Amino acid sequence: MGKRYLIDSNAVVDFLGGKLPEKGKQLMLKIYPEISIITRIEILSKKDIAEPEMLKYKAFVDASLIYSEINNEIAVQTINIRKKQGLKTPDAIIAATALVNKLTLISRNEKDFSKIHRLDVINPWKI
Repeated sequence: MGKRYLIDSNAVVDFLGGKLPEKGKQLMLKIYPEISIITRIEILSKKDIAEPEMLKYKAFVDASLIYSEINNEIAVQTINIRKKQGLKTPDAIIAATALVNKLTLISRNEKDFSKIHRLDVINPWKI
């Protein structure tokens, strides 16, 4: 089994909006989409979005493996990340989900996620 990736909300939005540079786009096209329940909530609750755009988001979510369970291990990791890094709960859950499931996180939010020990982060804008 090859490297697996957890895709953050901003990467999904940038990808579906056609905003990623070519190398970031190619990465997103070659991987099986895996997202956190947080990403599902964030992208499907966007306001003031046209129906065709929302249909793209829904199709992406439907095609993704969704990590919807926040088990004890993810909860403990989330608590530790919030205590040490001060991240907001949604970002801490995404980071903890990636760590616990040994996934590389795809996100342009390097500022927050790069501080987390052992979290492998790829910025699709900087590949």
